[in-house]
Amino acid sequence: MAARRFNHVAVLLGGLSAERKVSLDSGAACADALEGAGYKVTRIDVGRDLAYRLAEVKPEVCFNALHGRWGEDGCVQGLLELMGIPYTHSGVLASALAMHKERAKAVMRAAGVPVVDGKVVRRAEAAKAHVLPRPYVLKPVCEGSSVGVHIVREDHAHPPQELNDPGWAFGDWLLAERYIPGRELTCAVMGDRVLGVTQIVPSETLRFYNYEAKYVEGGSVHLVPAPLKPNVYDLVQKLTLTAHKALGCRGVSRADFRYDDTKGGADELFCLEVNTQPGMTATSLVPELAAYAGMTFGELVSWMVEEASCNR
Repeated sequence: MAARRFNHVAVLLGGLSAERKVSLDSGAACADALEGAGYKVTRIDVGRDLAYRLAEVKPEVCFNALHGRWGEDGCVQGLLELMGIPYTHSGVLASALAMHKERAKAVMRAAGVPVVDGKVVRRAEAAKAHVLPRPYVLKPVCEGSSVGVHIVREDHAHPPQELNDPGWAFGDWLLAERYIPGRELTCAVMGDRVLGVTQIVPSETLRFYNYEAKYVEGGSVHLVPAPLKPNVYDLVQKLTLTAHKALGCRGVSRADFRYDDTKGGADELFCLEVNTQPGMTATSLVPELAAYAGMTFGELVSWMVEEASCNR
């Protein structure tokens, strides 16, 4: 661990997005670990008065534990740049780019990272009729944690009825993608160091790696290291680092993949997305991968704080 540069850390948590609860859990875990590592920690539940709160608290650095819109999409990062407060994770451009799934795919594709074919459609269009041959996946263009995601299977005569819900809160634009069967894989980057690969096996009661599988205890089993052929394992790591660099990510990021090794499948590997603010809860993947690499949770979050900066 490098010599400490900061003492007073503001942990930004909660926020205004659909992922507020997860952020509260992530932020609490990170704040506890940073206090255990000897930092002075101020926890800020982020609202529209964030600039006022930061001016009042005067932290030396911000640990950004926000997820979703306004915390992961470049908005908070821009505010912190204006205020001159160093912060963790990716900067304004990389955060905004990675959050927009379709534009992130264009950048990754240009860098040689395989991504799933698809198209952006209006929610009203997707609710009216099938927009791709079944099976396919519908997901909000700018959300995370699998909120608003639907798998439309072969036996689904109609699109998801939830798309007609007046209370739909995930935007009017959806990304429709071909469904890739097989394994769910993920891999993390820490600075310029790629960590291991995890295979995620959702509970048998769940149809896919959805919000519940990610954040409810027992929702999924994480196999670390993923039981893959060495060449596939190495390729996931290589593509993860390539995607991280192509999008301009900083600090910690996590890339999610589908690997079709099903009987009769094409043995294809696709990157689904890069998460610039991966979850840091008790069931989260990045702390597990860091532990597999020999790093405690306290050491991980301390490294993230000391790596923080502006102009990211």
